[in-house]
This record gives sequence, C-alpha cells and structure tokens, in this order.
Amino acid sequence: MNDKRLATSEFEAVIGLEVHVELYTKSKMFCSCSADYFGKEPNTHVCPVCLGLPGALPAPNKQAIKWCVAIGLALNCQIPTFSKFDRKNYFYPDLPKGYQISQYDQPFCVNGHVILSNGKKIRITRAHMEEDTAKLTHAKVDGKNVSLIDFNRSGVPLVEIVTEPDFESAQEVVEYLKLLQQTVRYLGVSEADMEKGDMRLEPNISLKRKGGKDLPKYKVEVKNINSFKFVERAIAFEIKRQGDLLERGQVPRQETRGWNEQKQETTSQRSKEEAHDYRYFPEPDIPPIRWSQTQIGVIKKSLPELPQVKLARFRSAYGLSFYDAKILTREKPTADYFEKAVLAGKKHGVLAKQVANLIINKKPDIITVPPVELVQNLIAQTTTRGISDETSNKIAQEIIDENPTVVKDYKEGKTNAIQVLIGKVMQKNQGKAEPRKVKEILEKLLGAR
Repeated sequence: MNDKRLATSEFEAVIGLEVHVELYTKSKMFCSCSADYFGKEPNTHVCPVCLGLPGALPAPNKQAIKWCVAIGLALNCQIPTFSKFDRKNYFYPDLPKGYQISQYDQPFCVNGHVILSNGKKIRITRAHMEEDTAKLTHAKVDGKNVSLIDFNRSGVPLVEIVTEPDFESAQEVVEYLKLLQQTVRYLGVSEADMEKGDMRLEPNISLKRKGGKDLPKYKVEVKNINSFKFVERAIAFEIKRQGDLLERGQVPRQETRGWNEQKQETTSQRSKEEAHDYRYFPEPDIPPIRWSQTQIGVIKKSLPELPQVKLARFRSAYGLSFYDAKILTREKPTADYFEKAVLAGKKHGVLAKQVANLIINKKPDIITVPPVELVQNLIAQTTTRGISDETSNKIAQEIIDENPTVVKDYKEGKTNAIQVLIGKVMQKNQGKAEPRKVKEILEKLLGAR
C-alpha cells in the first residue's frame, strides 16, 4: 500500500452476505427432539444426539432437507442430484460434539440469484443445510462471571444462504434481506423472526479502489446481527473504519467482529478462519443424498407464487401502483385477504383500488373481519354519499385528458387499463360515486373519442 494519504472517496464497498435461517420443523435436524425451543425451560428439549454424547447417531430430517431445496429453488438455484453432509470441526462450548454437521463442497443448492429493484443481479453462491449450535448466556452467579449453556437450540435445522460479494451499499443489503425474509415466510418454512434468532445476518465487508477489478485481499465479517437497522449501521461503521485505516496506508485485519448497539460500533472478536481451519471431511454416519429430477420437480411445483411475481401480477391485473402492490404483498396473508375481498366485491362493482385503499389506510383485522364484511362496509360507505352525473362526466373527462398513455393502452386492447382510470376518478371524487357507474361513463367517453 502506498504511504500517500488517500481520500475515502477513492474506495468503494465490497459486501457479501451469509444469512442463517432456522426452519420451522417440528423436530430437530438429526434427532426427534422438539425444535420449538424459544422461551422453553433450558435444557428440556435434549437427547443423546443433540447433546453430542458418545455413540449417538444422527438421522436426517427429511422435511428440513426438502425445505432447504425449496428455498434454493425460490432463489433460482440449481439443485445438484448428488449432495452430502460434512463435519465442520471447531471447539467452542456451544458445540457439544466438537464439530458441526454441515455441508461443504457439495451442498443442496448452488448458483442462484435474485434481482433487486434497481435491476441489479445478486448472485447466490449456495444454500446449504446444517444444525444450529447451543445458546450461550453470559451472566453473574454468586458474584462470579459465568457462561451458561442451553442445549435446547442445539441441532435445530438451519439453512445458510451465501451470496457473492455483489453488494455495494447497505441499502442494497437491506433490500435483499427484506426480500429473503419475505420469501421464506411465503414458503412457510420459517417465521424468520430476528428477535427470536430465526434469521441471523452476517455481512462480510471490505473496501477496494474505485474502478478496481481485483477483490480486496482481506474481509471483515460482522457476526450474528438480528435486525435490518443494525446491519445497516454495522456496514456504515465498517466502511468508515476501514476507510480511515486505508487512508493511513494500513490494510484492515481479516477478522470476525460483533456489533455493539450500545456503543454503535463493531468490536473485534477473533481472527477470521479459513475453510482449511475447519478440517472438513464427509460425515461418515450419514449416507450421501441423491435426487431424481422428478423429485426436484415435485418440490418446484409445490412452491407458492413468490413475492416479486405476485407484486408484478397485482400491478398488471388490478391496476395498482407499485407502492400499493408492495404493501399488499409484503405479507402473504394480507395478499390473500386482498384477493378474496376483490373477488367478493367484483359482482357489486367494487374496484380493486378501493379495496386496496381500505386495507392500506384502515388496516382491518384480517383474522376477525371476513373479506365479504369488508366489502359490505365499503359498499355502505359508497352508497351513503352521492355525486351528480354531470360532475361524474366532468371528472371522467378530465382524467381521460390527463392520462393519454393509459387511454392509448385501453384502445389498443389492454382492457385492464380502464381500472387505472376508474381508480383515478374515484380518487378525485373522494369515493362519492358508484364504481360501476364510473366504469360505464368512462367506457362511453372512450368509445366516443
């Protein structure tokens, strides 16, 4: 590194991500103990297998493996027909066997990608299956500092999703993470509740010269972050810290750090291990896994409509704005509720845009308020207010004049375009007109032009 001081603006971030997602299976990954450990009495969901006792043999959880493959397919991964489990050797109090059963060179899912809203492709290196560790709690007992171990979490199914270093900003990272959380929730394989530790975030951050093609020769991993806000702050802190070091002609240390929320900074934990430090070798107690294309096809067909596809469909089918579609598809139950309400309101001339506005603005309890009741309330609100035909015609004509592109689409056969015009008319008249009447007026005016 040149001794000359360099401006921070001469560097750009290189960020990759490792995300751990706990699967919502009934039992653990390699034994029959309950995986529902959160909030339970410590060390009550344990057996010889997840305690790592000599002679205990693992038996893989079939459901967990299928769900790992489902995640991979949802992330556009290839699914190799041959995979295996490996032993990842390291010594730490929360790992009773002295090794973790994981996957190394032949994981279940490889070479995937997701597309961000700016069109950027984020490459997914792999999604592999492993077991979670026990949970350490640092406390004071009888005036002494001690570390307590709860083995209830030991052996819970865990999927690790690893990206290439394709991110250039914390904002891109957060968008990807929100999409990943949304995807696993749509699949129904994890609650992805970060406060409970269901989803843990680990960015790898380094800096390189702007425009440089070579990746930096170091990387700093920040471990076990449990919120989008914290990961954004940790990345911002590391970019500043590493930039200051590089400006002074120093190369940042390759290490693992943790995020200290109280101090708003990352702190050093240990030097970062390389793959050879773990002495991986094939797990001798579990046979390799072989898939047929038919089996993979069955899992693929079972996937639900995924968030990005649903968002695009909501925009095209219902004439919704990106903002409205984004809110409605954020959670699958809300998206399903919206579509049921639209279907219930269709025969009464209630517009999808009206239903969307009501759900977004009023936030009805989708558990206790049936979609039909929501529509009935909407109809009642609409019919208690009136607007003259003359005013309706005037507003409709104004909307037509203000939206030539939408009108052109409608006249070229894109009949759904009229929903956009109806929505704009209803917005302008503050919902005082009957939607079916507005549609009739627009069709008449458009036919006359």
